[in-house]
Amino acid sequence: MPKMKMEDYLIEKKLPFFWCAGCGDGIVLSSILKSFANLGYDRKNTVVVTGIGCWGKADDYINTHTFHGTHGRALAFATGIKLANPKLNVIVLMGDGDGATIGGNHLIHAARRNVDITAILVNNFNYGMTGGQYSGTTPEESYTITSRYGHIEPSFDLCNLVEAAGAPYVARGSVYHVVQLQKFIEEGLQKKGFSFIEVISTCPTHFGRLNGMKKAPDIMRWIKDNSVSIAAAEKLSPEELEKKFVLGKFADRDIPDYSTKYQAIIDKCTAKAAKGGVTIER
Repeated sequence: MPKMKMEDYLIEKKLPFFWCAGCGDGIVLSSILKSFANLGYDRKNTVVVTGIGCWGKADDYINTHTFHGTHGRALAFATGIKLANPKLNVIVLMGDGDGATIGGNHLIHAARRNVDITAILVNNFNYGMTGGQYSGTTPEESYTITSRYGHIEPSFDLCNLVEAAGAPYVARGSVYHVVQLQKFIEEGLQKKGFSFIEVISTCPTHFGRLNGMKKAPDIMRWIKDNSVSIAAAEKLSPEELEKKFVLGKFADRDIPDYSTKYQAIIDKCTAKAAKGGVTIER
């Protein structure tokens, strides 16, 4: 089989991208498709599941099987697809509004169940497609169309949340640190069990414009200047860490995934039924 290239997974006739100039979604999509190519993913054996939102439009450009679901339910659909055919590579693409605010309950339980899927959540701190409302990850004191005098709610730390829920692989990257981001995506795709990669990204149209960063380079510099590694973060006080993005790998552990444990139950039932002369439809 010839070596795959990123372009093999891209529907070029759909270009140019739907996204606003300066949006980070194109950077993340490129990292994902390069990871598919490096791992030699079979397009016919790969399903990309998306929800609603700017990042949910990514499936328009991906040359694999795709499933575009409803707002907040991408992980539920992906779980069903994976359990119906455990041999498939199932990747879920969500935004912070879709995956954590509307779909936060599904995120917790997908991590708890440890279904063998890879979730890539692009966090641009607001609901970009619907006008820039605040989400569950909007930083406190920042401005959105629905918090014009400053956001008063604390934000979720999604990596800590998913790690605590039981996911075996959890990492956070950014659209500025592209080499690191692609490394996390490739590791997550190869990890057995639920993998979660959060990507700190840009939204110059809404979040950036309302927070003094009207151009994409301004947000890129903001991400760069406010990012610290896990090792560096351990040496900082809580006050020094406030409003910083801690980048790195938070979990990489081996935990039996849902399908493996479920297959063990099937085998046990089959063996018991065989002893009693009863057959089980599978």
